[in-house]
Amino acid sequence: MTDAAPPADTNAQNGAPTGTQPQQGQPAGPGFRILAQYVRDFSFENPRAPESLRIDGKPAIDLGVEMSAQGRPDGLFELDLKLSIKASHENQAVFHVELVYGGLFQLANVQEQDIEPLLLIECPRYLFPFAREIISRATADGGFYPPFMLDPIDFAAIYIARQQQIAQQPVETGQA
Repeated sequence: MTDAAPPADTNAQNGAPTGTQPQQGQPAGPGFRILAQYVRDFSFENPRAPESLRIDGKPAIDLGVEMSAQGRPDGLFELDLKLSIKASHENQAVFHVELVYGGLFQLANVQEQDIEPLLLIECPRYLFPFAREIISRATADGGFYPPFMLDPIDFAAIYIARQQQIAQQPVETGQA
């Protein structure tokens, strides 16, 4: 289990100066705990092996990232991080990896409006290194050297882009 420390400025909302720990009797700042991590679904395809192992140059990578979070009746939250990587070279498939990596989270002292950003930004940040390792190992086991190393993902940028897309939908729909 891992405890996530709250950002330094979260204590400012309860009256404590920024960066200080709460005094006895004051509520602790917002945070979460990872109760479990697991592979929900996993697929690795190397359709042109062994020829795909001998390509010259780097393959083109098509990366897909999806996140879905939901509350549970027991007050916990589930998050699924879906990563899809399609590698191709000269319009030929090299490999295809799909991973749905999940986590079970317990939130503490989180305001209602902060739940969604916490689940879709901070929680995937903690799951990502484990999902990255699974993908790297799978490509190595598939014969690729060096193994594919997924670059870090900016989950905050993905969340913001998603929010902007949602905000623009009614405008586009109203003009049609």
